Amino acid sequence: MSAESDFSALADRVLATIGGALDAAGVDVDWTLNDGVLDIDCGDGGKLIVNRHLPSREIWVAARSGGFHYRSDAGAWRDTRSGTELGVALASLLQAQSGIDVALPELPAPT
Repeated sequence: MSAESDFSALADRVLATIGGALDAAGVDVDWTLNDGVLDIDCGDGGKLIVNRHLPSREIWVAARSGGFHYRSDAGAWRDTRSGTELGVALASLLQAQSGIDVALPELPAPT
């Protein structure tokens, strides 16, 4: 994916998909999406921040347990260190950080 605008559009779809999945699951979290930054407020569990990072063409996640970078790899967003898929990792982070159980759908990634 060479054009910055293509990456931005795709990353924004990923972030909106995550927010929509939280709404569909009926979990007790508030979220906002603004200019490529998804802010998930887990109440006493703190926040998870998911954002697009244009220079590296990655999606970054900030959680209580640390920061994670996800790069497109074979049609999925994979952690650059562990290889874990973004949706799986986010579900695990939400569970660990605030006890929220949510299944995230497949997140769009370039092939």
